Amino acid sequence: MKVTRIAYSARLNPGKYAALVEQARRLGRVRSEVWQRYGAINGVGSGLRDRQVRDRWLADGIHVQFGVLANAWKETVRDAVADIAANMEAAKVDVRRAVSQRTNDPGERQRMFTALRADQWASDPFLARQMRKHWKRGRNRTHDQIVVRADKYHTAVDGWGRLWLAVPGLEPRKMVRIPLSTTVTPTGTLRLILRSGRVEVHYQIDAAQMRSSQRPCGEATVGVDKGYTEALTDSDGQPHGEQLGVLLSSESDRLKERNRRRAKLRSIANTAARRGDHAKAHRVKVNNLGTVKRDRQAARHRARVRTEIFTAVHEVVDKAATVVSEDLTKRFTSRRKLPKNMNRRLAAWTKGVTAEALKSVSERRGSALVPVNAAYTSQTCHQCGAFGRRSGDRFHCTRCGVVWQADVNAAINILHRAGDPDIALHTPHQRVKQILQDRTDRHRTRLPVQDSSPRLPLGGERTIRTARL
Repeated sequence: MKVTRIAYSARLNPGKYAALVEQARRLGRVRSEVWQRYGAINGVGSGLRDRQVRDRWLADGIHVQFGVLANAWKETVRDAVADIAANMEAAKVDVRRAVSQRTNDPGERQRMFTALRADQWASDPFLARQMRKHWKRGRNRTHDQIVVRADKYHTAVDGWGRLWLAVPGLEPRKMVRIPLSTTVTPTGTLRLILRSGRVEVHYQIDAAQMRSSQRPCGEATVGVDKGYTEALTDSDGQPHGEQLGVLLSSESDRLKERNRRRAKLRSIANTAARRGDHAKAHRVKVNNLGTVKRDRQAARHRARVRTEIFTAVHEVVDKAATVVSEDLTKRFTSRRKLPKNMNRRLAAWTKGVTAEALKSVSERRGSALVPVNAAYTSQTCHQCGAFGRRSGDRFHCTRCGVVWQADVNAAINILHRAGDPDIALHTPHQRVKQILQDRTDRHRTRLPVQDSSPRLPLGGERTIRTARL
């Protein structure tokens, strides 16, 4: 698995930064041209590749108008074509779902799936119609990135131990040297992102090279439940990342107030523009509706959230050789109509960061990550298996009459789910509910549960009953 690492520039000369900004602006025109010409059915959908685009532009002389070096615009073309292909593949997910709903014939489904996978869907009326419906023409908004090939840059360390990165500029054989704030040399293809006077150097490395032998994993088997107020709660009743809810709630409330004020200023600018006072509208937009400070604050918030989540995962792996977690790659939809504040806070959900942290930390420290089907793990009692009622952080078992801490109860259910022979990872939630209901009915009538293995022994239940209540 590949992971991305970021190196930052340190005290970069303003003249060098301005030269990089101009180069990124010109390369942004290249991206826009690629999206305009090939970002629809006549482009990647017809089998066009980046080398064919490069050959056409070299033959037509289009590349001369960009004003950048050949390698720079060629790498940008390759990157833009890859983005278009990824955009098209995302649309194919919805098209496959439409194909499954259209026919039950396995042969017809296989024919359509094969045509979709081979990019031969343009000749099929149904597939072409679905692709036009789900694959919207994109538009380039990236004007701050430079892609540098692995053999077009070099690094050096000066007498003070600082690492310098030299990348091609706008003129041949003239490099732009960037001082970095790290001593780790970037490798492979680089992506330079220019933000607020600083250069971010993104590069990929193999995750196997990052495996840490100085901080091994634990020896236990632990189930974890992802939450909002805490990043994770394990099956032993211990919360991890307890500041996550505070970070997300405070940031959500701050954004609500800031966006309310920005909307008022935007209304003032629009009113002034309609009145003909374009100077006032311009002053408001330039001085009050900028994005530099907003983007900087957003990046700082994301960094704090990632730190909190990764720290919580490390705490779990400190004592676990096997981590049993719910499958965080699935999309969850709720039919309940939640209040506006709750919807806004849940929109900042960090499920993807948690999934990344669990996978990355487990691989680096040598622990095993076991994803399980999480259907109804927070709605059933881990002791008797009956359905109960959850209210906030409390779970009320209507059969046992016991009140459990909700996240701990869910974490224990997730741990049990790893050894469940009847509920697989991709078992539909309707089937899971039926299985759990049948088990409850058998237990109520004192009948043996068929095709089920005995439950794992529970540890620490005596203290879970009153934990955090």
